[in-house]
Amino acid sequence: MNYPYMPKSTALWLIENTALTFEQIADFCGLHELEVKNIADSETQKLQGLDPILSGQLTRENIKECEADPSARLKLCQTIIDAQDKQKKQRVYVSKVHRQNRQPGILWILMHYPVLSNAQIARLMRSTSKTIQTLRETSGSLFRGKNSKDFDDDGHDKIANPIVLGLIKESDLLEEVEKAEKKANKQK
Repeated sequence: MNYPYMPKSTALWLIENTALTFEQIADFCGLHELEVKNIADSETQKLQGLDPILSGQLTRENIKECEADPSARLKLCQTIIDAQDKQKKQRVYVSKVHRQNRQPGILWILMHYPVLSNAQIARLMRSTSKTIQTLRETSGSLFRGKNSKDFDDDGHDKIANPIVLGLIKESDLLEEVEKAEKKANKQK
């Protein structure tokens, strides 16, 4: 669900300048109805109202429509929704633990799913194709025998599974493997 920027300031402006119900304002701003009532009852406002019409979050027609019908709901403008969705897709902070586990996770994928392309692994692991290629070239010795530092005495790999570590979703990995296998079958 997408909500307006600065929801409490937007709620204050809507309370002061419209005849909308608290329920409509709360639904639009992603607040609880009691929070909206508290904003309305507060005599000393520490907030400054934000006009959602000037900021492009609402249209005047949508507000008038909702004022006339208490069951109608305010709708955030599509341009704001698109901008928020774009922000969500941008880079997110990756903790130090995840950064440290990224390379072993890539090695695990290379070992178990060699059919995946560098670009697919880079997308999954939030890395670069160049990094994947370097690991692919230098990791050949890791996969050759039990004497490698990444295998225990029973021959089981000790390289971290990125699914278990929470670096990727299993469904995303399987989807990429399926795409790679289809592509490989087409080429044959």
